[in-house]
Amino acid sequence: MSLTRRTFLAASAATAAAGTTVGNALAARANSSTTATPAASPVGDVVGKITVGYQGWFACIGDGAPINSWWHYSQNASQPPSPNNTTIVSWPDVRDFSATYQTAYANLGNGRPAKLFSSYDQQTVNTHFQWMQQNGCDTAALQRFNPTGGEGPTRDAMAAKVRQAAEQYGRKFYIMYDATDWTNMQSEMKADWINKMRAYTSSPAYAKQNGKPVVCIWGFGFNEANKAFPASVCLDVVNWFKGQGCYVIGGVPTHWLPGNEDSRPGYLDVYHAFDMISPWMVGRISDLAGADHYYNNVNQQDQADCNAHGIDYQPCVIPGDLQSGHRRHGELMWRQFYNLTRVGVQGMYISMFDEFNEGNQIAKTAESAAWIPSGSGIRALDEDGTACSSDYYLRLTNDGGQMFKGQIALTATRPTPPMPSQGGGAVTFYEHVDYLGAAGQPLAKGNYTRAQLLAAGVQDNWASSVRVPAGWSVTIYAEDNFSGQSWTRTADTANFTTLTPNANDQLTSCRIQ
Repeated sequence: MSLTRRTFLAASAATAAAGTTVGNALAARANSSTTATPAASPVGDVVGKITVGYQGWFACIGDGAPINSWWHYSQNASQPPSPNNTTIVSWPDVRDFSATYQTAYANLGNGRPAKLFSSYDQQTVNTHFQWMQQNGCDTAALQRFNPTGGEGPTRDAMAAKVRQAAEQYGRKFYIMYDATDWTNMQSEMKADWINKMRAYTSSPAYAKQNGKPVVCIWGFGFNEANKAFPASVCLDVVNWFKGQGCYVIGGVPTHWLPGNEDSRPGYLDVYHAFDMISPWMVGRISDLAGADHYYNNVNQQDQADCNAHGIDYQPCVIPGDLQSGHRRHGELMWRQFYNLTRVGVQGMYISMFDEFNEGNQIAKTAESAAWIPSGSGIRALDEDGTACSSDYYLRLTNDGGQMFKGQIALTATRPTPPMPSQGGGAVTFYEHVDYLGAAGQPLAKGNYTRAQLLAAGVQDNWASSVRVPAGWSVTIYAEDNFSGQSWTRTADTANFTTLTPNANDQLTSCRIQ
């Protein structure tokens, strides 16, 4: 099985807002486009939303996963990852995870042991979905490769873990089948849906579009040997899922419309059978000129064809390959957000959330050499000399999503600072002492009940430190509705356990002045 979907650069390469807000923004863009054709579908769980591709495919020996290996971390998965036995090209920031696993890498630059997370730990998945909640990622597409072999039990378990996390953190999720290397795909994919995955559509967190459960199939029509499915077989599978009452997304080749380069010819009827088309972009662009090339020569033409055929369009947005130096501290990703918003697309698909194998992840990533194994050659987020926080690409995704939804003005200038201000215009609570762990959304002056804090990503009885801007004050209450024991802070407080009485994990409501 291929570990990634990487292909070489193409030869031609050079919330959650209210539905009315998002819907009006989509309609306005459609009406101002050259085609003046409205979106095929109303706002739902993928139309008008930011979706992230979620691999959930990392395991470590000792984590309890049925696969019992260093899954997707090591070439020889029976041995821990090391500089000579690795499949990752970026290093995650693991400070928010309660369980991590020792590798054979040298210590980090700061002297700490080089440990990695396991996707099999429920707390890992919960943390990922909390990051999604805090950063405007509406929906997660859980990747599901051929589950009939040895990976099957672990992949089955991951579906259950994703459901639990999505329900807990108010995110949506759907199953995204990857047909790569799936020999008996036509029959086995259908059986897997009927016997296993269809049950997940009963979850209130399962994504619906146009009243139908969403399912995606990635890999039809690609001009690659491990995806050599006849067009007739592909069309049969698409129509079968539609017959099951599903809204079907196609993860298709970049050049699906002309049917050349990465696309096999003669598959246009397959592509047009999908309810939504999501062309792949990893490996296609590496600089701003490339992003603009696709805007001018691919994205606008794709959208026009989708409009003409009543299909929703969900192009990919990539942060860029970190190890290859493509990111330009967020400029590449922002240019895509800007261009695709101008096109008037119906949704955006972030490729990917946790793809540390390709270096295109937006999940928290080592921000400097202090957080990278010494001598590994792995690049940190500051690889081009610009300091970036580990959550920078999550924050950038949040701002890009707001622009797409019409919540902030369309702008070619990236508004997201690579390093967040230290409380400069808002109060920020942190899960751990010393401003570590997950952070809640920055809070402006006002009164916040328990429900309002939860909506801002600040969990009940959770906070251990806080950043307070100069001249501000925050009063923390142990009970809802500004009652119970209280503490007032007028400056940054790195450790709530030092307060009298102990304020650690006590925050339930607060007043900020």
